[in-house]
Amino acid sequence: MRKRTLQVALVLASVAVLGATTTASAAAPGVVRTVLTGAAEVPGPGDNNGFGRAVVQSKPLQSQVCVNIRYFGIDAPTGAHIHEAPAGVAGDVVIDFTPLIATSPASYIAGCVSVDTVLARELKQDPEEYYVNVHNPAYPAGAIRGQLAEAA
Repeated sequence: MRKRTLQVALVLASVAVLGATTTASAAAPGVVRTVLTGAAEVPGPGDNNGFGRAVVQSKPLQSQVCVNIRYFGIDAPTGAHIHEAPAGVAGDVVIDFTPLIATSPASYIAGCVSVDTVLARELKQDPEEYYVNVHNPAYPAGAIRGQLAEAA
């Protein structure tokens, strides 16, 4: 019982930290965010123990998209992407963040990648048409996923 209480407290503290760290970055132009869960993975199944948060900033003038993904409860990732598709639909990879995994600390994927200026602009204008997901060996089709939405 005590172990379970400690686990729940750790999860709640982690979510609080996620909210605090992404609130400041959410004020920047072109920033979108999402909560990642295994239940959102399509076609599924995703990792029901996994969750996280992604903050994405589209920079069309620099032909870049930057990401900060914080994940919990999943094995080490082997891939992270933005796919183009509405909620509940699997779509094609349009932005690959996989190279950032090797240079990011454990439980994070952070950095910027070069993209086509048109794609960066479309992501900024219609974020709900895209989703972020993180893959690992146990869930090669995706461990956790979240649909992007404009930052509040």
